[in-house]
Amino acid sequence: MALDQEKLQAFLGTFARDLGATIHAATVALGDELGLYRALAAGPQTAAELAARTGCQPRLVEEWLNAQAASAYCQYEAATGRYSLTAEQAACLADESSPTFVAGGMQIANLTHRDLALVRSAFEGDGAVGWHEHHSDLFSGTDRFFRTRYAANLVDTWIPALDGVEDRLRAGGRVADVGCGYGATTILMARAYPASTFHGFDYHAESVEAARKAASEAGVSERVTFEIAGAEDFPGTDYDLVCIFNALHEFGDPVGAARRIRAALALGGKWLLVEPYAADRVEDNLTDLGRSFYSISTLVCVPNALSQGATRALGAQAGEAALAQVATEAGFTWLRRAAENPMNLVLEATP
Repeated sequence: MALDQEKLQAFLGTFARDLGATIHAATVALGDELGLYRALAAGPQTAAELAARTGCQPRLVEEWLNAQAASAYCQYEAATGRYSLTAEQAACLADESSPTFVAGGMQIANLTHRDLALVRSAFEGDGAVGWHEHHSDLFSGTDRFFRTRYAANLVDTWIPALDGVEDRLRAGGRVADVGCGYGATTILMARAYPASTFHGFDYHAESVEAARKAASEAGVSERVTFEIAGAEDFPGTDYDLVCIFNALHEFGDPVGAARRIRAALALGGKWLLVEPYAADRVEDNLTDLGRSFYSISTLVCVPNALSQGATRALGAQAGEAALAQVATEAGFTWLRRAAENPMNLVLEATP
């Protein structure tokens, strides 16, 4: 078959960029774990100075810095031999309180390669890999990657966009956070609405333990509980708000989870559903963001759903129409897009 040389070179260029990015991801995770970005954010410095500041091996730090500079993850000034971070790079790589902090995402990226044999077995078998079967970097990386975005949006934008919910929480409501993970969203809400009580549920015992510890450290344990429970059998009724953050697409039976949520809501209560941003058609999701979500969905989300007996796993690019179908089948009468941003769809469901 004759090859179009222009198209061939274009694809090889794409592959070369992806190969470099894939290998570079490990250096980003190292820089995050070793505090190299945080130390570099202090100001321009040589490799020797950064090595001394962090207690790391000087020659490896020099090579690491060159990898960052080649990837535009730091600046290099040839005249002085010093490296530095721009304010924007520091906000993304060095400051965990920044709403644009993304370095935790590389924990997830590297985890997918570490667990590749596990996923390969799923491809050759029944497709099932439970969330709990992955390396713990998936759990902490997911928490670190999403936590700052929740802090920037949940209380200031998403909850106020829901019909009547914020008034209930200010007055003293009951909230369930289903699939709560390390409890970042539960704790954010508890801090913002001190008159309300909050109940986080997750099937993963390690995450529940981490959430309890985080609640204690945040000083909200008297109003926040975390329990081991699944999305279809979590306890309690008369919740003014039930939330699922970036998790419904991983459930084996999303309709069953939605039915349980509907039954658990108080009169006038709402379901807040936050999912990865996606269009309804595959061809409209063939973007950089879609590539990331389809890839992580292949390696983590869909295998987890299949491990829970899914017959129609949603995947991380389900789109609003598919989510609306879940809500409708579960008996909800109204689903609307309350808010959105480049990363998330924020939906409000009413029984």
